[in-house]
Amino acid sequence: MVGHVSQKNMFQRFLHSQVAGSLVLVVATAIALIWANSPWGQYYFELSHTYLGLQFGEWEFKLSLSHWIKDGLMAIFFFVVGLEIKRELVVGELSSKEKAMLPVCAALGGAVVPAILYVVLNVGGDGISGWGIPMATDIAFALGVLSLFGSRVPIGLKVFLTALAIADDLLAVAVIAVFYTPDLSILPLMVAGVFTILMVVANRVGIRATWVYTVLALLVWVDVLGSGVHATIAGIMVAMVIPVRPSIDPRELKDVARELLDQLQGKDNSLDVLIHDARSRTTVMQFLLKVEDAIPPAQALEHRLHPVSAFLILPLFALFSAGVALNPATLEGFPAGVSLGVIAGLVLGKPIGVMLASWLAMKLAKVELQGVTMTQLLGAGCLSGIGFTMSIFVSELAFTDNALIDQAKVGILVASIAAGVLGVIVLSYALPKHAPKDESVS
Repeated sequence: MVGHVSQKNMFQRFLHSQVAGSLVLVVATAIALIWANSPWGQYYFELSHTYLGLQFGEWEFKLSLSHWIKDGLMAIFFFVVGLEIKRELVVGELSSKEKAMLPVCAALGGAVVPAILYVVLNVGGDGISGWGIPMATDIAFALGVLSLFGSRVPIGLKVFLTALAIADDLLAVAVIAVFYTPDLSILPLMVAGVFTILMVVANRVGIRATWVYTVLALLVWVDVLGSGVHATIAGIMVAMVIPVRPSIDPRELKDVARELLDQLQGKDNSLDVLIHDARSRTTVMQFLLKVEDAIPPAQALEHRLHPVSAFLILPLFALFSAGVALNPATLEGFPAGVSLGVIAGLVLGKPIGVMLASWLAMKLAKVELQGVTMTQLLGAGCLSGIGFTMSIFVSELAFTDNALIDQAKVGILVASIAAGVLGVIVLSYALPKHAPKDESVS
């Protein structure tokens, strides 16, 4: 029972942080669009292309501000995504075949159908490489819109959409690594793998110094950056070696804590005892280390970094990526080609793919979702069409032509708004007026 409550509380905290983060993203996006289309718009684009870096003699390492955000800070975002994925795979909603079947199938359907629609609408055109853009789901925005319905939303639907979006993230990472890596250099990638293994070894031998893992993680990032694979994949690589389970269980912690506290019995209770008595200080330090061992490292890191990711990194990414000059050249022929493919993929392909794959999983694998109706599932499928962050990210990997990137971004903005509105309309009809009772869909 305790474990169930803990898991539920963890999910609620995760959900609330995603919702709050979505509000900050809206503000950052609005600022980007207003700034890019204001009389000071040229400064927006000049700032994003300002180079920053280090130089020692003839050696230098520099990237544009935009690349520092996309290749550097976004690696931290993907690290947090990786922690979320691993948590769900090991102890969460994707940890068993029964739990994972429906959201994974829905994520596959919600990725494949949009990609097919995009290809059909862009076959033979310059924008064909953007097929991965409408495959993505922005978990923060999707959960943010779902939260508007409050207690009317059954917990099963919240869990389904969260698990679907995380499985979707896993697919997006795979697509980025495999299909959007134009030039691959094996040696740096192998070196990155060696440093990743060293992190595992360091953890196994009990090294606790944070700086050791920070240095190793930076070396992984530098080598992945030099390999041709997008640098954000380094975040996923590092996240996959972070332990999800604690080193000791609660029973062992209680026994050790009792033994250590017994050692303090009879000692002076004043604060001075920790100053003058080395043995007491050692006992307290041992106690603190054991408590640290009882905290799952992945969850501790996720707890610390999620606010940084949600309230700093993603808003900065939106600020320097969502800005599109809405001039006649950008809007010429809209919607057509890239923008039409993105809109069709996210607004139509996502819900169709999610529903079709979910229906097949329910019929063929005999899985069911407790307390959720098919219409509610359709509403969640519509919300999964809010691509935004991940879609924008993929668009900048898919194209080198700024005109195509701008077309994709306009399509993403229009599609994300349309998908959100459509999801709200469907859910307004499908959700009960009060908190739902337990029921299952089959």
